[in-house]
Formats: sequence, structure tokens, C-alpha cells
Amino acid sequence: MTGPGVGAGTGHGAVAGAGEKNGGGAKTSGELPVRSGAEWYQQPLGKGDDTADDPDTTPPPLTPGQAFDALYAYCSPSLVQQTYLLTGRRRLAREAVERAFQLAWHRWPEVAVDRDPAGWVRAAAHEYALSPWHRLRPVPRRHHEPPPADPTGRALLTALLELPPPYRRTLVLYDGVGLDLPDTAAETESSTPAAAGRLLHARATVTERLPKPVSADDLSRLLAALPSDVRPGPTEPLALRERADLRARRWIHAAIAFTTLLLTTTALTLHT
Repeated sequence: MTGPGVGAGTGHGAVAGAGEKNGGGAKTSGELPVRSGAEWYQQPLGKGDDTADDPDTTPPPLTPGQAFDALYAYCSPSLVQQTYLLTGRRRLAREAVERAFQLAWHRWPEVAVDRDPAGWVRAAAHEYALSPWHRLRPVPRRHHEPPPADPTGRALLTALLELPPPYRRTLVLYDGVGLDLPDTAAETESSTPAAAGRLLHARATVTERLPKPVSADDLSRLLAALPSDVRPGPTEPLALRERADLRARRWIHAAIAFTTLLLTTTALTLHT
């Protein structure tokens, strides 16, 4: 299983042939192993198939909580780095990833059987990070972050953040994450030709803002290096699961209270 990372592989100089980039999958999502007869979260992670049928050497299956924790440990570092490329804000990147994992735990039966659980969480994190309402949130003075010290990194981040969000996300998914073009289009909810057009426009816009010309491969390496010092927050996966459970209970209580209020109002109206 390949470890996740922003820009871990090579980019492409053109959009043509993008489907061969990595066999149609992301180099950062890393599919968890699946053995016949059970879902992946019911199986031990990181064990070879040569021990799968030996009851003396096969560890017990993971519980849903253990599988969630393993997914968080595996994906969160690269997801925070990817989301930083979309936002330019470390605090928001960490918040987006944590909220995405809370949502994943709330919908764990769906996520656990998804063909790419890490991709599911990635999409949720990116959508949260790019939500327009974040622009309306005031950023406290103490949370203002200095730009990258490297001139190339500073120019790259500035150019990324000036792109429209769909173009920025397309560039990060293709040249940063390593999705092929059809998967990039699917994740951004666009057609493949539209994704190709966004990618070419985003590449041209970003590269012309850099101090010196770069190839697509160089751009992938720059995208990988830019967030290299961005790390997930100190929150443990157990705390994320507890927050998700608490949020779900609050929604249930709110729904019950609203329903009770509605029924009471209706009853009073009928009796007057």
C-alpha cells in the first residue's frame, strides 16, 4: 500500500493520456485491502494475503472504530496538505479535514463499503474548505499566517488562490493529488472535457506567475513541496468520533424539539 502524499508521483505535460496516470486512481487515497467475504474495515490492515487463511497468524478483524482510526492516521497528513493548497490557511485546512472525518464517522456504514474511503473523505474535506461562507468569517489577527518564505512558493500560493475554486481544485486534484482526468472530472462534478479545459487554463495561469517557466512535472513537485511543513492538528481520532456522535445527538434532539413545537402549534391552531 503506497503512502499518501501531495504530489507523490509525476505529473503530465499534457492532458492527453491522463487516464494512464496511475491506473485510474489517486496516489494519495490508497485503497485499503479488501479480502473476499468481508468489508475492508472487518479485515486487518497491512497484512499480506499469505496469512489470510491461517487462523494462528491472522489478527482479529478491525472494529469500525479501529478502522476509522487507521483511515485517519493513513490519510490525514496528506489531506491537510492538499486542503492547504486550496485555502492557503493552515487552520482552515485542519478544520476542513477534521469536519470531513466527523462526517465520515457519522456515515461510516456508507464510507466503509465505498470503493475508495480515503477519496470519500478527501471530497468532503475539499468541499468544506471551498465553501463560500468561509470568506465571510473574520480571521483573528493572531491567526494571520505569514506567506511562504521561498519566492517561488509564495508566487505559487498567490497564483493558486487567485484561481476560481473549480479551477484550483482541478489543478490540485490532477497535478497535486494525482487523479487521472476522468476521476478529476467526477470529483469536481464536471465533464471530462470541462475538467481538461480547467486544467490547461489553471496550469497556464499559475506557471506564468512563477519567477521562471516550469514544466508540468516541475509544477507537481512544487505543489508537493509547498505544504511540506503543514501538519494535522493534535486532535485524536477518538475525539473526532466523539464529536461526531455528539453532533448527531444534537441534531436528533433539535429535530425532536422542532417536531414537538410544530405539533403543539398545529394542535393549538385547530382548537382555536
